[in-house]
Amino acid sequence: MIKLFKIMMTGLVLTSPVVIAQNRPIYLDDSKPIEQRVEDALSRMTLKEKVAMVHAQSKFSSAGVPRLGIPDNWMSDGPHGIRNEVLWDEWYGAGWTNDSCTAFPALTCLSATWNPQMSFLYGKSIGEEARFRNKNVLLGPGVNICRTPLNGRNFEYFGEDPYLTSEMVVPYIKGVQENGVAACVKHYALNNQEKYRGEINVNVDDRTLHEIYLPAFKAAVEQGHAWALMGSYNQYKNQHCCHNEYLLNNILKGDWKFDGVVISDWGGTHETKQAALNGLDMEFGTWTNGLNWSASNAYDNYYLAAPYLNMIQKGELSEKELDDKVRRILRLEFRTNMNRNRPFGSFGSDEHIEAGRKIIQEGAVLLKNDKNVLPLNTHSIKHLLIVGENATKKLTIGGGSSSLKVRHEISPLEGILTRAAQEKITVSYTKGYESPAVAEQDLKGAQRPEEKVINSDSLLQTAIDEARKADAVIFIGGLNKNEKQDCEGDDRLTLSLPYGQDKLIAGLAEVNPRLSVVLLTGSCVTMPWLQKVPAVLEAWYGGSAAGNGIADILFGDVNPSGKLPFTFYANLNQCSANKLGDYPGDGKNETYKEGLFVGYRYIDQKKLKPLFPFGFGLSYTTFKYGKLTADKKNLQIGDSITFHINITNTGKCAGAEVIQLYIGENKPLLVRPQKELKGFTKVYLQPGETKEASITIGKDALSYYDDQKQTWMVDSGSFQAFAGASSQDIRSNYHFEVSK
Repeated sequence: MIKLFKIMMTGLVLTSPVVIAQNRPIYLDDSKPIEQRVEDALSRMTLKEKVAMVHAQSKFSSAGVPRLGIPDNWMSDGPHGIRNEVLWDEWYGAGWTNDSCTAFPALTCLSATWNPQMSFLYGKSIGEEARFRNKNVLLGPGVNICRTPLNGRNFEYFGEDPYLTSEMVVPYIKGVQENGVAACVKHYALNNQEKYRGEINVNVDDRTLHEIYLPAFKAAVEQGHAWALMGSYNQYKNQHCCHNEYLLNNILKGDWKFDGVVISDWGGTHETKQAALNGLDMEFGTWTNGLNWSASNAYDNYYLAAPYLNMIQKGELSEKELDDKVRRILRLEFRTNMNRNRPFGSFGSDEHIEAGRKIIQEGAVLLKNDKNVLPLNTHSIKHLLIVGENATKKLTIGGGSSSLKVRHEISPLEGILTRAAQEKITVSYTKGYESPAVAEQDLKGAQRPEEKVINSDSLLQTAIDEARKADAVIFIGGLNKNEKQDCEGDDRLTLSLPYGQDKLIAGLAEVNPRLSVVLLTGSCVTMPWLQKVPAVLEAWYGGSAAGNGIADILFGDVNPSGKLPFTFYANLNQCSANKLGDYPGDGKNETYKEGLFVGYRYIDQKKLKPLFPFGFGLSYTTFKYGKLTADKKNLQIGDSITFHINITNTGKCAGAEVIQLYIGENKPLLVRPQKELKGFTKVYLQPGETKEASITIGKDALSYYDDQKQTWMVDSGSFQAFAGASSQDIRSNYHFEVSK
């Protein structure tokens, strides 16, 4: 006998079973293997109950089975924080007073730490917030490759390199899922731009697909054991990726043995039969015809709702595919909502703010520091001028599905003011530039603000006049979440800084030699003023702790150790997607003509000099690399090899250096990049300290994908290992041979 009751938790009503008899059903007995529980629950369900589970019942939830005590599934947007509650049938905020979350740094910042431990901390922290809000699926992280710097969602991803992305996403997933919350890795696959994203058909060769665009998804499944995955909007092989036979059935569920749930992106489902047969498990965000846009029960018209039920009842589709979908959803339930050992989580805590601060401290990248302008010399600075709209602008709001309602957002100006007060430094602020105001996202009835005339010349002149009188100037600018900036739904139009910032920075540099530029961006920007400015810090989007994390670095309380997760191009002609490819396509098709040569691979091939290379980042101290050695000189295919190198802190303060290991084949049978990242380690050193770093690689690091044999191959031959501080700053190399 089972007695049912309802639990009220943070405003969400769930149905949960209380067992009061000895002989309970297997599906309720969490001592039994999950697969037994899945089969038992499935055998008790009606056809209508099964169909109800595979499509949404609200904007962010899908139905459980109340009759059996199986709760609903609740999703939340990520990957930088837990989205505020929205109305049942609408995108607009529900107006709760207890759903203000912690905003964590953008994934570009996390990736720039080059520290898997920071990634686990991030995942654990955001997973705790999702759990406390009773979400059992976090819609993130995103692992799409930064193919072009114009992509409007680059700030949500881990950068341009498949190996770095793979190494950083796995601990994130594990951290989230230890809270009994599924990480839903997105967007699978080839969603490398926002422009035309809903329909564009991507043409890419099999080798490039497997070597560049799939490795992070594969790692998420095979190493991270992700419980959910989201399909992407675009098409591949002329099928939408949310119900793509090759990507979902053949590769994901076939080759990789994925046992989790495939969730559609919101509005990414287009047809009932393909959705039923081609690997989609849960359909969200669909509108099937123009009559149902405002209907409160439009969910019954979803492709996997009444139309699916009707096709099964008529014998046009079998129940076999439906049962597979429901098995996966039940497996998700037993891993999350129905896991009695699931922790309670925590929300908006000081510990989460501090976790975000640590990630900023390790992820901010010092790009230039002539004459040691940074850290700020607090003995000689009495009057500090802060210039730039991003010093005060809320950057957790807007940008599409990443927009957050935050409990706290410490702005850069607030963080600097707090820290400067400890040094008795006077701080003044002037905007210097201004971006157009936009309507508040997800607010019902929000009106576009009345457009006002922005007197850019006056703002600029005021800032320059103030800069003449200051002992030092910190400019805080970059991009924001406005349309055609770092924003979902469209791409950037240019690599240049918007709103006249380039002219302003150049003007500030002319009147004050102690100028530091702090950029808050999710992607690279050009810097025509770079030779005039002594110091540049890329601080990304820092979330709730942004201001304190930035102040920590500017004042020298923390030594920056971040490295770029993607190339900063001098111009768009250095980006292979823009130079060789046909980005952004014609609205129907796009061909990745550049193939394997994405990011630094193309820079190496063409011997280009970017603004800043992949893996670049300075420190307040200096490091000396020793000679790269290895435990063997000759190895057989399948052997592993361990490399060793000494690293010494030759400066006057403690710091961390990321040692990067690249591998290249000397005379490959097929065209290969000159070198590719295959290992890295972050080493922390006191002044004068030396440590030996070791990096082990195996067969995977030497392999390429043979598109004729449809398998990974290693050829006998001569290889080079390169150890360096960036992709263009190689300090030592090692030659080794591979034979059969």
